[in-house]
Amino acid sequence: MIKSLVMSSDTIRRHPKSLVTRSFILPFILVTSLFFLWGLAHSLLDVLNKHFQDILGITKSRSGLVQAALYGGYFVMAIPAGLFMNRLGYRKGIITGLLLYAAGAFLFLPATAIQTFEFTLLCLFIIACGLTFLETAANPYSSVLGPKETSEQRLTLSQSFNGLGWIIGPALGGMLILGNNQETQTNKFASMALPYMLIGGVVLVIAFLFFITHLPDVHEGEYDSHGDKGSYGGLLKVRHFRYAVIAQFLYVAAQTGINSFFINYVVETMPWFTPEKAAYLLSFGFVFFMAGRFLGSLFMSWFSPRQMLGIYALVNTGAMVLVMLGLGWPSIIALYLTYFCMSIMFPTIFALGLKDLGGMTKRGSSVIVMTIVGGAVCPVIMGRIADLSGMATGFVVPLICFAFVAWYAFFRAKSNASVAQDGPSR
Repeated sequence: MIKSLVMSSDTIRRHPKSLVTRSFILPFILVTSLFFLWGLAHSLLDVLNKHFQDILGITKSRSGLVQAALYGGYFVMAIPAGLFMNRLGYRKGIITGLLLYAAGAFLFLPATAIQTFEFTLLCLFIIACGLTFLETAANPYSSVLGPKETSEQRLTLSQSFNGLGWIIGPALGGMLILGNNQETQTNKFASMALPYMLIGGVVLVIAFLFFITHLPDVHEGEYDSHGDKGSYGGLLKVRHFRYAVIAQFLYVAAQTGINSFFINYVVETMPWFTPEKAAYLLSFGFVFFMAGRFLGSLFMSWFSPRQMLGIYALVNTGAMVLVMLGLGWPSIIALYLTYFCMSIMFPTIFALGLKDLGGMTKRGSSVIVMTIVGGAVCPVIMGRIADLSGMATGFVVPLICFAFVAWYAFFRAKSNASVAQDGPSR
């Protein structure tokens, strides 16, 4: 009877280990600041998506190119960023990424004079190239700044501050971009410059801090090794990594699609909301997202990240059904529940995919970052469905994505080393 009440070692951790190695505390804080910066960059996209529909009169599927430009940059730059990091290390990769980020942000100033959709997409693409360097470096760097057993928990904690950027972005964009009541198109283009000028300045300050701060070199191979540096072909032979790549692609697709059309969904299902007020509702959704990450990091001290990922993905699959029904406030509440459950997905899939890769960790990181291109695909598909059948119907795409993530978590997320240690799954 007593034994039946004891949870398996895969479900609960009886002896939590330290989260961050003492000598790595300062590097951990600096690296965690990067997560805030790219959360801010991504969340502003969802405001730009609606803004371009209004000022240029473009369709939802064409406005999805805003996400395609940013997330496409990840696809183009991920492998070069991984090779750069292999040769020159994480620190130089981070500084390079911050400088590219700042350059793309400052280009929004001439964009207000040029006033074309295409030039704005170029600015976002350059920002994406910088973000690719940051994510390729920061995700694995955070995961190895402490015991291997707490890598998922540590990365989830870092990603919690990414949630803070997601909260501030829509509110900032709603106030400075969608809140611009000027009638001329020139003024509405100019409203985009101010938030990006502010962001560019902050990014340069953080780049300077990284330049003057000593960061330790971390050698992932000290934990496990699949060879010195391995190869990309060899990576795809690692089962848990291969499925993590697919799961991350679909998760990012789902998250980006939901973010991109949240404002459209609110305006269509509850017409008394203006786009500006809908942007504030989106910002509130990211409060749930951030809270979910902090609580998820705490819960992972006791519960299996893999099992949490599977349960959260199942909840989101059901929530998407309610969203597709277009029930007004009940559907909005379902969306907020979705944000809470999405909170742990990216860092958990990332850490599970990199687990026990050893010397192939940098290459593995660049491949998983490459899958962020899923964010370029989903908004275009959802926008096309919305143009044909209504916005609520478009949410069938993230429903399918979450269903796959749940399957991955329950059946394909264990590394070979974990399977050997725990025995075959039952």
